[in-house]
Amino acid sequence: MIRLLRRRPAPPPPPRLIERFAGPLEGPVALLFEEPSAGRLIADRHGRILRASAMLRQMAGPTLDLSPGTPLLLLFAAAERDAAWAALGPVLRGQAGGSPGRGVTAQLAAGAPEPATVAVTAAAIREANGAASGGLLSLRDVSAQTRLEAQLAHAQRLQAAGQLAGGVAHDFNNLLTAILGAADALAALDGLAAEAREDIAQIRASAARGSALTRHLLAFGRQQMLQPRALSVNEVLTGMAGLLRRLLGSRVRLDLVLEAPGPTVRADPTALDQVLLNLAVNARDAMPDGGTLTLRSGHITLHRPLLRGAETIPPGRYVMIEVQDTGTGIAPDILPHIFEPFFTTRREQGGSGLGLATVHGIVRQSDGFLGVESTPAVGTRMRVYLPRRDAEETAIPALPGAAAAPAAKPAPPRLPGTAAGVVLLVDDEPSVRRVAERALTRHGWQVLAAESAEAALALLDGALPPLAAVVTDLVMPGQDGAALVRTLRARLRRPDLPAILASGYAAEEVRRELLAAPGAEATAFLAKPYEIDELLAGLQAVAARRADRHGHTEP
Repeated sequence: MIRLLRRRPAPPPPPRLIERFAGPLEGPVALLFEEPSAGRLIADRHGRILRASAMLRQMAGPTLDLSPGTPLLLLFAAAERDAAWAALGPVLRGQAGGSPGRGVTAQLAAGAPEPATVAVTAAAIREANGAASGGLLSLRDVSAQTRLEAQLAHAQRLQAAGQLAGGVAHDFNNLLTAILGAADALAALDGLAAEAREDIAQIRASAARGSALTRHLLAFGRQQMLQPRALSVNEVLTGMAGLLRRLLGSRVRLDLVLEAPGPTVRADPTALDQVLLNLAVNARDAMPDGGTLTLRSGHITLHRPLLRGAETIPPGRYVMIEVQDTGTGIAPDILPHIFEPFFTTRREQGGSGLGLATVHGIVRQSDGFLGVESTPAVGTRMRVYLPRRDAEETAIPALPGAAAAPAAKPAPPRLPGTAAGVVLLVDDEPSVRRVAERALTRHGWQVLAAESAEAALALLDGALPPLAAVVTDLVMPGQDGAALVRTLRARLRRPDLPAILASGYAAEEVRRELLAAPGAEATAFLAKPYEIDELLAGLQAVAARRADRHGHTEP
């Protein structure tokens, strides 16, 4: 009898490593996979999800499907999937192009209220024979870092643009000051023909347009000369309503929704009006078929930073001014660029791209922030956040006519108690110095002119009549105007010597320092380009403030 021998069945092959990772994890492997410093994910070589950690589910949000079998690329925003697969696919397949630790930075799909930006690194999972069967992905949330880098880059661009605008505006405003002064001098001549007067009016109008352009440049560069004071927001909105209704036309309705009692901010009234005007014009242009523009006032208290577009608003108490329209809205790809200088979608309609850039610059120079929300075909909501003020604050003194030319020319000023005042005039621009000197002389002043602070101080070595006031450019080579005023007041032992400092752009720290020193009531600032009437009225104003404070009239 032949005995048949049965061969034992071969034992089943051990599970592949990728399958062991896809199954239940225990011990140290589970602890490492669920470690909360980053989200983790295991995918096969075809890019299908096998396992996702709890931290990754939290980062991705509840609406993203991370169940086994889901394509890995659905985790990322649609625009970033090709780049993500180009970096991660070779690692999962074990191809030569994929190296351990290779990664990519991408935004997650919109499963969370604010989709996270993640830095993804991948390492291949290799079987015993060395073949790659998938990979382990580690995803670290870098949203805050990305926002900070974007804000820093934006701030650096604005700083560079602001420095360029400040330098250009300083020289340009000097030229405009000389042009306006010369035009005024010509207009004052007797016997001018009507045609000559028309030409002079055209010169002034062109200079005014140039002045408006420099104000725009300085505004987005945050170097505009502002005169902040305590303002009731409700009064500002109510006061602008009449002008805005005429500007918007009959097809756009204007609604005011004002919080009571009205909040208070510290801002330049003219600049705040400019912000509202520019936002209203943008809203009107977005409603060609008519609609509703709503102005709201309110307040908000932030206990943690608030993210609004590219800006992060720090904790604090803010007044909100909201401008909302029912217009065409702003496309998502355009929205991040609307505050960039010279960016416009209406170039053929004459748009310069400076309107919203000006608004952004004014708001930031006023220590505020600007947020925008927009839905195409629904409308846009702009929100201005300004620090809230509860008590009335002392305003930086403003010269009459600094924001706009006075309605009537003031009478030739005289300092109280003087028959003929002596004015020290200092400006490094010869054309400005010459025009101002002639105008002051025409109006009865004795003028001592100098081209620099050093030259002005050298005049003090000689025998001089008592100075009634000093008018100086703020920004000059060598010693600046603020240092000159301090030196003059100390050397003459007259801390209340009336002084006007003129500049084509802001020097906020210098201004605040002078206004905190003795004699602040006799100090004022004048924005270039200025008109001669503004300079004359300014001399009268600082002298009058000094006389009122001291109760006497001698210089």
